Amino acid sequence: MEKKGRVVIVGAKGLVGSALAEAFSETYEVIALDREELDVTTYNAVKKAIKEMTPQVVIDAAGYSDVDSCERRSQLAFAINAEGAKNVAKAASLVKAKVVYISSDYVFDGKKGSPYTEEDQPNPLNIYGESKLLGEKYVQDHSDDYLIVRTQWLFGPHGRNFVDTILTLAEEGRESIEVVEDLVGAPTYTVDLAQAVKRLLERDAWGIYHVSNSGQCSWFEFAKEILRQAGKNDVRLVPISSADLTRPARRPVFSVLSKDKLHRETGMKMRPWQEALSDYLKRRGQGQS
Repeated sequence: MEKKGRVVIVGAKGLVGSALAEAFSETYEVIALDREELDVTTYNAVKKAIKEMTPQVVIDAAGYSDVDSCERRSQLAFAINAEGAKNVAKAASLVKAKVVYISSDYVFDGKKGSPYTEEDQPNPLNIYGESKLLGEKYVQDHSDDYLIVRTQWLFGPHGRNFVDTILTLAEEGRESIEVVEDLVGAPTYTVDLAQAVKRLLERDAWGIYHVSNSGQCSWFEFAKEILRQAGKNDVRLVPISSADLTRPARRPVFSVLSKDKLHRETGMKMRPWQEALSDYLKRRGQGQS
């Protein structure tokens, strides 16, 4: 089958980048670059690589996403999440390529109390959110053809995630696991996210879009469903408040993203997070058939 075009994915070995590479390689020629192959913080290196590859699309999935670590290493967070995004956008523009930037629900403060739309005013609470928001601004400033995709609460293969953490703790034989119950969002399977990004590009979508699996839950409810589907009913979950944790970064209390624009513009309806979780557990060789 003839490939539709050339897509460069930066940050290709991460949780999101690996899912994107898998999804796009079905129909596109994919050049997957991770930090070893391309340092997004060095503009000349990014420019040289993109000019040599002449892609139609450049997807920036590179990110410093350890939210608490970002508080301690803010310079590095801004270098990768913001300056890196600027470098990729500028280089993509030189070859007239569309740039896709993967952003986050953490650009919001969580005070709205209902799902955030693309038109809502961002107000990040932490360094990670600030760096991602600045990255968005740089992409908008330096590209005429961009797609910014905000997502949240990611899980999937090829990277550390909440599902794996909960299952690891359960497999260690712990009698109880403490999980925060007062932060609400929407778990998102990276495989589904990648398919949504692909659909948006095939529709030549432009601007900002929100993508997550449908539904919402607290981290506690998410953990409860993980253990239920994995058949680990002997592990006791203990609900705690986010205030009980002494973590450097503040989190938004309610950061659910509205998918209305995605559905309106592409006809795509994201499946419930519980269904996506079931697929991931089967991929791990766990869960109910």
